Amino acid sequence: MILKSKFHLVIFNSILILCFFLTTNCGIYKPVDARKIDPNVNERVKKNIEEGRGFRVMGGKKNQGGTFEFASSNAMWRASLDLLDFTPLSNVDYSGGIIITDWFADENSSVDESLKLTVKFLSNEIRADGINVIIHKKTCEEKNKCIIKKIDSTLAGEIKLAILREAAILSQQDIEKNKVPYSMPGVFKSER
Repeated sequence: MILKSKFHLVIFNSILILCFFLTTNCGIYKPVDARKIDPNVNERVKKNIEEGRGFRVMGGKKNQGGTFEFASSNAMWRASLDLLDFTPLSNVDYSGGIIITDWFADENSSVDESLKLTVKFLSNEIRADGINVIIHKKTCEEKNKCIIKKIDSTLAGEIKLAILREAAILSQQDIEKNKVPYSMPGVFKSER
């Protein structure tokens, strides 16, 4: 067989290499005990991929909601939960990036007023524009007649600043905890 162009030669070599890789993974049939293998296909695939014995063509099934870190590794999230531990939380959604407290009031307050805090995370980074704090105030004059308003006060800014400070401290503690001592290659410690 005579190949007339470099293009045909490249195609032919590519096919040969592909055939080589496809046939080298074939081996002798190994029977398995059905009692030791999970019948759930998804669990077997997950186990094989975790053990490094498999691959997915074209990246497999894509994540539907994006990539998320664990909540315990996000310093802003942990700082917010630490700061808001004085009040019950009505909605906490790490993947949605929001914390909403339940209505709470000061015990010493004589007026029937209560507050609700909403903390929105706009970024995982510790930045002033990465978090938004909203405060709602509910004032009830009668039992069934309440007025709810979004309020702009310095309290929202103070809460935001407190979260950022605590997050910076937690982040620094994580760095110190995970620090690995660096040794220069080729430099040996003298024996004593």
